[in-house]
Amino acid sequence: MNSPPLLDVAGLETHFPVRRGLLRRQVGSVRAVDGVSFSIAKGRTLGLVGESGCGKTTVGRSVLRLVEPTAGTVRFAGTDVRATHGAALRALRRRMQIVFQDPYGSLNPRMTIRAILEEGLVIHRLGTADERLVRVRAALERTGLTASALERYPHEFSGGQRQRIAIARALVLEPDFLVLDEPVSALDVSIQAQVVNLLVELREQLDLTYLFISHDLSVVEYLADEVAVMYLGRIVERAPADALYRAALHPYTLSLFSAVPTIDPARRRRRIVLSGDVPSPARPPSGCRFHPRCPLAESVCREADPPAAGDAVHVVHCHVAARELDRAGDAGAAAARITDMLARSGSATLSGGVGT
Repeated sequence: MNSPPLLDVAGLETHFPVRRGLLRRQVGSVRAVDGVSFSIAKGRTLGLVGESGCGKTTVGRSVLRLVEPTAGTVRFAGTDVRATHGAALRALRRRMQIVFQDPYGSLNPRMTIRAILEEGLVIHRLGTADERLVRVRAALERTGLTASALERYPHEFSGGQRQRIAIARALVLEPDFLVLDEPVSALDVSIQAQVVNLLVELREQLDLTYLFISHDLSVVEYLADEVAVMYLGRIVERAPADALYRAALHPYTLSLFSAVPTIDPARRRRRIVLSGDVPSPARPPSGCRFHPRCPLAESVCREADPPAAGDAVHVVHCHVAARELDRAGDAGAAAARITDMLARSGSATLSGGVGT
């Protein structure tokens, strides 16, 4: 019998009000997250990918209630996060931490590294001063830095070292779950590899669970057990990483994968070029939100929201993919048919020699 997931998110919505006029009346809302559902088992990693502005970061912050969700449920280890307040919420947040994208902006330049790492322990009233110092040193050393860094300031470190410090700050409270909000996107490529390998080691050593938010599909493929693809506030496809990279079904997912460079001729594919811009989340289109840019859009795509298709493992929200799955009866065959349809639609070009 399968154990319940560590994190279970259902129907999550986070809308930001749009106000105008002298009295600042609300005239609309930005639907940054609009009905997102997923779960993560203990010790596993879910990769959340999509274009900039699709709502990935807002999902991560809403799960932790750094941004207050508008609707939906978030359950962590069986506890309703949205219904938790005061001391109970503070205790819960010890187990749920975040590593931010910007290693420069996320650390207070006026505080020493010791004060930065110790701050969470002080807030939660954990241990004596000597005990806190032991935990701070242990967290710092786990990330590959030495205790000599404790009395220095953030500006004395490189970007990669700062991100290691940010990871140590998250680890010092001994959490079970980390939201990793594009933790390597601001780093050089060689440093990215070191930090990603560090995250893999920490997950194995400490039995951590990750929500890994990124737009780098190569990093996600290496780190994630399961991948969810977001577009305009919604998840359009979700599957185990190997299944998704082998047989993506949604035209948007295929377009993302086609933009990833590769030197392996066996993995090269035609570049799928999308037309137009991402619609405004304040005025999302009717029906399938991807239909204004989709080369395969049909009349039903403009009129009706696509239901979930596929199975419990590989889920896709696309009318065309649902039809092809019914015809082919197999995700691999359906993915091949959809890829061929995209090539015949004229949206695929040979330029760039890029692939999955």
